Amino acid sequence: MIRFVKKRKEDIGLSPDDISFRGEQKMDKTLLRLIDFDPENLEEKIVEKIDTLLEHQKKPTITWFNIDGLHDTKIIEEIGERFNFDKLVLAEVMDTQSRPKVHDFGDCILLSIKMLQQDQENGLISVENLSIVLTDSVLMSFQEKRGDVFEPVRERIRNQKKRIRSGGADYLTFALLDIVIDNYIYIVGVLGEKIETLEETLLQEPRKSVIDEIYTYKREMNFLRKNITPAKEMILALSKIESELIKESSHIHFKELLDNINQAIDTSETYREILSDQLNIYHTTISSKLNDVMKFLTIFSVIFIPLTFIAGIYGTNFDVLPELKYEYSYFIMLGVMIILAFGMLLYFRKRKWL
Repeated sequence: MIRFVKKRKEDIGLSPDDISFRGEQKMDKTLLRLIDFDPENLEEKIVEKIDTLLEHQKKPTITWFNIDGLHDTKIIEEIGERFNFDKLVLAEVMDTQSRPKVHDFGDCILLSIKMLQQDQENGLISVENLSIVLTDSVLMSFQEKRGDVFEPVRERIRNQKKRIRSGGADYLTFALLDIVIDNYIYIVGVLGEKIETLEETLLQEPRKSVIDEIYTYKREMNFLRKNITPAKEMILALSKIESELIKESSHIHFKELLDNINQAIDTSETYREILSDQLNIYHTTISSKLNDVMKFLTIFSVIFIPLTFIAGIYGTNFDVLPELKYEYSYFIMLGVMIILAFGMLLYFRKRKWL
């Protein structure tokens, strides 16, 4: 499965403002969810008609409209018509393979970022594109599939947390992005813990299967880097953007996001270097063990060369060998061989070859 670059042949040559779904369908039916709130009131419901949103747009409240599933082009086009969005906004929303970015269209700000999740069973990291369209009082979030990633934000709204209930749509944008980036840090930490455990195993028992684990973690770290690094560029641009849709008081929060994503990037880079070091340690350890084996075999051979020479003399077929007639010839030969072997061992130890 290709995880780094995905481009369908039928998407080549499409107009930049063409409203067509460019991605993988991950839901059967598009789900529309709405949360409308102010410091005192809260309304939460499933929306059947887009016209319902127009009623909330006129209220002096904050409206969070979440769309799960982007494959239904008619719904996306209807949203664009009702809110008079530029076609480029909707085209970017429908392109789930685009890089993280931020665009100020005047009447709205479009944000795009990758959400990462780790499968608890196989440990693989999956990616989902998140688009956010920020207007004066309405925030629209577009997800490829339904998930519980933003449930902590919803709980804060339900529990009447003062900051989020009175912070405005721009603060709500910060809260959603904060969840995404915190998840980056969490996934990097989970992988990092496994990598550190692998290092202990590597030093104690450098088995061959460790190599497969190292390459697996390197692949996951590269996948993380591929998605997190562009997100930093988007957050940096967002922290510098000047728009009436973002209050001055919210800029400090977006700068906080920049610090958090820098932490995620720095930590992931550190673990990538650790994995490279572990790979070097493995190869060094294996080479060292091989050298030890070769040294032992070499010393063993060197010791037995003179012994074989001596034994070879007595294995020759000569008729005249005077010492063969001597009663203790065998024991003398055996003693010479033992003394020679022992002497060579002492010499090797003195030279620190053993």
